[in-house]
Amino acid sequence: MASIGDRLRNFHPIRKIVYFFVGLFSYPGLAIVNKLKISGTEHLKKLPPRNVLFVSNHQTYFADVITFLHIFCAVKWGKMNRLGIPYYLLNPFTRVNYVAAEETMKGSFISRLFLLAGGLTVKRTWRAEGKEVRRGLDPSDTRKITRALENNWVITFPQGTTKPFAPGRKGTALIIKQTRPVVIPVVISGFWRAFNKKGLKFKKKRSLLSVTFKEPLLINYDAPSEDIMAQIMDAIEQSKKYMMMGRHHWFTTDK
Repeated sequence: MASIGDRLRNFHPIRKIVYFFVGLFSYPGLAIVNKLKISGTEHLKKLPPRNVLFVSNHQTYFADVITFLHIFCAVKWGKMNRLGIPYYLLNPFTRVNYVAAEETMKGSFISRLFLLAGGLTVKRTWRAEGKEVRRGLDPSDTRKITRALENNWVITFPQGTTKPFAPGRKGTALIIKQTRPVVIPVVISGFWRAFNKKGLKFKKKRSLLSVTFKEPLLINYDAPSEDIMAQIMDAIEQSKKYMMMGRHHWFTTDK
């Protein structure tokens, strides 16, 4: 049976209220204090209303996702590759979920509030003898994401960390093989420079933030998980090939 928190997260009037206030307070940091460059939103216009998976690199806990939500709302109102005046917050696009680490989202009142914007918490790590150990998705987490894809778009960060060029987690490929979604790669940059690790405080103002949506991937869903994961990591420009091309990505902190 769904918990009260799950019910609230799936209650769209609640989401609209959260989007409005979070969007209102975050807009200046994205479009006024810093400069936001958006490209590729033409790839969003003809997407189906469900079973769409956005895969992206990750640079802050919250600013990345908040920016995606702003862009989706703007596109709903017919804005292409720009936010403009945020009147789109009056009737935002709410049929979207995002995947976030459980330990991150239960850390504060702000993070719990963000959960109401459609967060799907997953257990990314466990501790053994005082050390953090990486692992794949828990089966219950996989079911949670699969159910979300049945009704909405889902944003996920395959690396599960803000550390650049970290390896992708095979759980993302397994979900893709199971649900066969439309997969949209997204490449972001500049967020680690503009914001602190949580993405809630400014680190360097007047930074250039960039969000690029690429066309849907042509995926062989029957291919081995390793091959699908390699295709995704290359598409979000986090493969070894891209590691050697941009040293400016190296100077971020781990999640």
